[in-house]
Amino acid sequence: MTKIQSVIWSNRSLECERAESLLRSLDEDVRVFYVDKDFSQKGFEAEFGENAEYPQISVGLKYRGTLKETLNYLKNLERIK
Repeated sequence: MTKIQSVIWSNRSLECERAESLLRSLDEDVRVFYVDKDFSQKGFEAEFGENAEYPQISVGLKYRGTLKETLNYLKNLERIK
């Protein structure tokens, strides 16, 4: 299977760590961007909305949303059960 780059916008929470661990376990090429290091909270809110939750995730060229939305996407692709 071809590796697809996944991107995670993280605040270093447990949920963000779970997302990274899941994608790495699927042999994804994961890039993590951290708040206050790679982007600001203000920039995060401008990109994803004021009420957006961490993590926000893209798989390949497609934005997938939260961890829950990404899990549903991966289930639909039968990458996870």
